[in-house]
Amino acid sequence: MLYTYEKHELFVLKEDGNYLVHATFPLYQDGVVNIDHTFVDPSLRGQGVASEMMHAVMTYLKEKKMNVVATCPYAVVWLKKHKAYNDMVRLDLMEHLGEECKI
Repeated sequence: MLYTYEKHELFVLKEDGNYLVHATFPLYQDGVVNIDHTFVDPSLRGQGVASEMMHAVMTYLKEKKMNVVATCPYAVVWLKKHKAYNDMVRLDLMEHLGEECKI
């Protein structure tokens, strides 16, 4: 999938201009973003597309030397399962977020 990267989001648009996939990660504090939203069009769900998108998000953020917290439920669960990115997760900042956001 060919993603478009903008400052705090990654996406692919359908021909009609709506999102096929979309993730947002606004700045949380200096050097840290919050993965706060992920979306996959219903036609692609259950095919591993969301996980592929999260890998792309994390690769992009690693290149930008950014760390992460997450408030998107999918991103929280995904980060718990993908320990390869633990060095980017700011656990010390997670205590300020809701219990459901603990990674």
